[in-house]
Amino acid sequence: MSRNCSIVLNAHIPWVRHPEVPQCLEEDWLHSTIVETHLPLLEMLLRLRGENVPFHLTLNLSPTLLAMFRDRVLRRRTLAYLDRTLRLCRDEVERADVTGLGDLARQYEDRFYRLRTLYVDEWQGDLIKAYISLRDSGHLEITASAATHGLLPLLMRVPEAAQSQVRAGIRQYVQCFGRLPKGFWLPECAYAPSLGKLLKQEGIDWTVVEEHGLSTSPSPHENFPFVPGETADGLLVFGRNQESCGEVWSADEGFPGDVRYRDFMRDLGLEAPMEYLGDYLGESSDRQLTGIKYFRSEQGENGSELYDPELASKALEEHSLRFVSSRGAQLAALEASGIEDPIVVCAFDADLFGHWWYEGTDFLERVFRKTAERGDFRFVNPSNYLSANKHKEWPEASPLSSSWGEGGYFEIWTGEENNWVQEEVQKRSEKLAHFVRMFETNRADLFEEVAEHQQRCIQIMTKELMLAQSSDWSFLMKNEPSREYAETRTHQHLDNFDQVWDVTTKMDIESGKLDQFDALNPVFPDLPWNLFEPYS
Repeated sequence: MSRNCSIVLNAHIPWVRHPEVPQCLEEDWLHSTIVETHLPLLEMLLRLRGENVPFHLTLNLSPTLLAMFRDRVLRRRTLAYLDRTLRLCRDEVERADVTGLGDLARQYEDRFYRLRTLYVDEWQGDLIKAYISLRDSGHLEITASAATHGLLPLLMRVPEAAQSQVRAGIRQYVQCFGRLPKGFWLPECAYAPSLGKLLKQEGIDWTVVEEHGLSTSPSPHENFPFVPGETADGLLVFGRNQESCGEVWSADEGFPGDVRYRDFMRDLGLEAPMEYLGDYLGESSDRQLTGIKYFRSEQGENGSELYDPELASKALEEHSLRFVSSRGAQLAALEASGIEDPIVVCAFDADLFGHWWYEGTDFLERVFRKTAERGDFRFVNPSNYLSANKHKEWPEASPLSSSWGEGGYFEIWTGEENNWVQEEVQKRSEKLAHFVRMFETNRADLFEEVAEHQQRCIQIMTKELMLAQSSDWSFLMKNEPSREYAETRTHQHLDNFDQVWDVTTKMDIESGKLDQFDALNPVFPDLPWNLFEPYS
């Protein structure tokens, strides 16, 4: 008998590469995520491993994020981002006599310098290699995911579209990690019954679904979501436990909302004079977050209170102890109720830890340490859990459609502002699927030059269509500040698809246009042409 808890983090950023400008806000989404989430997370996990603290973590690194981790241009720009942030820290230290914020400014300077040293000297900018080291030591399980974070249930309207996302995502995983994945992270934790067959056909053993997707299914097993279920297609599904996740992530009651923690929005980049930020912003005229924040969420008589690391540390101690105690009590109660080897799955966006919640990485470290000290339960990866229980027969599961988006289903991606994306994507998916079927039927009769030309056109159209399918764009269209960029990006990829379609049908083999389109988005450069082959 064992009591098990699993923490699953989803790390994803859409493809945001803009070499045509020196720096831009959208690329900073990537750089800030690396600096505020991934570098502190790796530093913490490697520290625990070095001290022989037992822990297991499951991490999804989305294919677009992996592609950007590998991109040499973006690696250089991440370093440039760190360097300009360090220059701003130095300016802040120098003006400490005026602001009275010298201690905090020096702490930021020390932190960013330490992270830069890790990025450059310890890992040579190769974060994938650092994560592989943790995987090889048995501390980390890395999952595969859809190529561009497409919302798979909606893409299943044209099954070949979902199939291409899954296949390209698994291909990217194998290229980066040298082996096939066992687990698959569903973008937005979005599931539909038709996905079970697709994932199982592509060699996937398990995935995670929302708890209500299991609990509202026909005749749900009484032990859900604390044991995995097996679908009719043989896919094992773990239920994401709402109670345990809510303690951390709840907008109203979650730990990050404590007034002792750092205020995310009180950022130097939003408050300092524009002329002071000139070197940091470069040619941009838009304010940007810098990661330098001096205030905590608590409001006093004279406005926000200064951030106090010692006060935040006390909050971390309380919250990490509460989380570990709650999981221990929850698992003990489940075991007492007769559930053998129960597992509580807690799944979050990785950006919550370090980026949105500055203290979040320290929270995870304390949770791992306290769990190791107390021994009330253990942290496991889903694959480890399944291997330890390989002789068990899991209850049948028929999860219903669900997601972790607001409302629990797909409303965020099908509202008035953004449903046009689904219509445009579906129209082109049907067109591409039909063309690939025709090409497969006739290619043996084509001249070699014509066949190669059409294959390359299919490759580029598949890539541009997948980039348009990213769930991020429809989500960002709900947010006024980012709506214009999201709409522009979606139209760009759809337009690229249409222009390549014209090249394909006009047989303009010598035009050189395909080279231009390939260069626009150098992601998944060796994409197979047959990802859209007929789905069975």
